[in-house]
Amino acid sequence: MSYQLRREEILDGDALKAMLDESPARAAQAILIAAGENILDAQALLGQILLDGQGIGQDQPLAVRWFEIAARRGHLMARNMLGRCHEHGWGCAAQASVAAQHYRVAAEAGLDWAMYNYANLLATGRGVTVNQLQALNLYRQAAELGHAKSMNLLGRYLEDGKVCLADPLAARQWYQRSAEGGDFRGQFSYAAVLADEGRVDEALGWLRKALVGGNANFLRVSCESLQSSDHPQIRRMADAYRLRLSQLVAL
Repeated sequence: MSYQLRREEILDGDALKAMLDESPARAAQAILIAAGENILDAQALLGQILLDGQGIGQDQPLAVRWFEIAARRGHLMARNMLGRCHEHGWGCAAQASVAAQHYRVAAEAGLDWAMYNYANLLATGRGVTVNQLQALNLYRQAAELGHAKSMNLLGRYLEDGKVCLADPLAARQWYQRSAEGGDFRGQFSYAAVLADEGRVDEALGWLRKALVGGNANFLRVSCESLQSSDHPQIRRMADAYRLRLSQLVAL
């Protein structure tokens, strides 16, 4: 099926992104046209839809090529996605050291997602030498830019006093901001704080939100934490987490 596309649909990156949710096939055609016309955002978007198989046949090696094209032209998210591809072996060999180089470039240019991804490598020593202080600083920079996942990890450093002074109050504030920003791990962290304060009903509300958004690995690890709670209502949440985990694994 062919579509008649308005010129503004081809050139407007925001319109293309919105169209992906409403009509992936139509959006893919528009993105292909715009990428061919050298529209930078469209070239990065083409890499993403090829990576995901959204509205177009999945082709991860071709996705890498389009990310490379957009990254060379200065598109920071495309540079970050190149890092993701090299970190996880999507369409190319898995090389954490190469991923770190791409993340670093985009992080130094101010992209919050790249700061977060580069910090993850620094915190775990994948592809780079472990540097917890640098990881903390990157999480803090990304958190201050509004990155919800980084807010949660910054809170964890502050709670544990890892390479910084422990500051439970600041940790609580970052957990709350992460939870309100939609990060399921932040929601779980904030729920733990609320439970410790005896605000069990509020904690349960955030645990339910984390349950909806959490991935399989998160749910698996969280079950153990829930089972060790002092609060019976929270211990019972472990059953809901196990059920959701079994559903995800069966998909």
